[in-house]
Amino acid sequence: MLLLPLQAWAQYQETGPEQADSTLVLSLDDALKIALSENTSIKVADMEIKRQKYAQKGAYGALFPQISATGMYSYAIKKQKVFFGSDDDSEGAGSSGGGMSSMMEGLMDPIMYYIQQLYEATNTPFVVYVAPEKEGPGSSSEPIEMGRRNQVQFSISAAMPLVNVQLWESLRLTKDQVELTIEKARESRLSTVTAVKQAYYAVLMAKASYNVYNAVLENAAHNLKLTESRYNVQKASAMDLARAQSTFAAAIPNLYNAENAIQLGLWQLKAVMGIALDTPIDIEGKLADYAETMFRDLTEGEESDLEKNSQLRQLATQAEILARQIRMQQYAYIPTLNLSLTYNYYTQSDKFNLSQWKWLPSSTAVVTLSIPIFSGGQRYHTIKQTRVQADELQLQRENTERQLRISIRQNLNTMSTAMKTYDAASEALKSAEKAYDIASKSYEVGKTTFTDLNNTELTLTQTRLQSAQAVYNFMVAKATLEQTLGYDFTQEK
Repeated sequence: MLLLPLQAWAQYQETGPEQADSTLVLSLDDALKIALSENTSIKVADMEIKRQKYAQKGAYGALFPQISATGMYSYAIKKQKVFFGSDDDSEGAGSSGGGMSSMMEGLMDPIMYYIQQLYEATNTPFVVYVAPEKEGPGSSSEPIEMGRRNQVQFSISAAMPLVNVQLWESLRLTKDQVELTIEKARESRLSTVTAVKQAYYAVLMAKASYNVYNAVLENAAHNLKLTESRYNVQKASAMDLARAQSTFAAAIPNLYNAENAIQLGLWQLKAVMGIALDTPIDIEGKLADYAETMFRDLTEGEESDLEKNSQLRQLATQAEILARQIRMQQYAYIPTLNLSLTYNYYTQSDKFNLSQWKWLPSSTAVVTLSIPIFSGGQRYHTIKQTRVQADELQLQRENTERQLRISIRQNLNTMSTAMKTYDAASEALKSAEKAYDIASKSYEVGKTTFTDLNNTELTLTQTRLQSAQAVYNFMVAKATLEQTLGYDFTQEK
């Protein structure tokens, strides 16, 4: 369920910028919800998950029969011819040619007998024509044409693996790849959440600076008016008037810079949220509202809580993928058993007359056992290569964990320093405000110089900025720490 600001954003998308009635005011949670639905990197990550799931389903198709159908037509431009008998009839019966002729005659006898029985069943005389042999050395039998001019064949084949351990392991590998993609998408979400938080806090910091410099400008304008009044009655020197004028002039650029920082921060926020840059938005709250979240116990116990860290999870999944690849490569030594079925339907004819063609079916079933014997060491060295890659990944994991622990300590130290800075700045702010009030009233009655008033105002401005900067530093470090620890933005911190 989306909150009202998010619904307003949806309405803005439908109406367009011309019809947008008012500026969209967002809280931090609203900005995060919009970013998680509109950010481009998150959309790409979700599409990558969908792609990997399709790839996983496609890989399981290898377990099912692969069925295909083919059709073929051929025309014999010149028929193939074969020879029967010996090349040299003058050779004796014991020669190789005579032996081949005797063997062919022995093979043809059953066929000729079968043809003779067919003719006797139809009361048709069966006559065998024997070509006269040529006399003299070098005589040979005439070649006989084989087959017919037109040949048409249709076939359907199906093949599937019966035993293939390497294939089974590869299917488990696709499941790990889907898990890795999901974790990468989670990392993209965590990065987007951190970027939105930091951009949101940057806008609050720019607004806090704007308020400080706006107060400085108002004070400078008040002091300039007061100094001019005193100068007109000869109670202030020309030097005081010149200083009042220069102080007022110097306060204007700071205000413009702060205003520009707000606009740049809003553009950055819209960019990480994934919305158009010309969308009128604003954020609610102020930086001081987050000051109360700063004071909590910071313990080193969080340093060891890296279970949810996305980088370490990805490395663990990659290690599992490499382990499966090693097992899959080892399974290449195991024999495979495949089954294939083929059904053919074909005919041959010298005349292109479809009605008189006689179709003859045939079918075969084949079980193939493949036993890997020797591959030149290819499988062996592939396994060695993958094991070296697994060792490299382990070293990378150790280094990544070391860097993450350093990052956690840095963020914890930054947060602790920000708490101390804010505490000291808060105390100093009370004294600075009191000192400025005293100096301002004293200057009005002529007991204090304008230089003293400027010094107290400068101290007050620096203290206000230090207080806001401490809160900003704490919140940015906290957002980075939450990303490192793998916290979701909906999770209670």
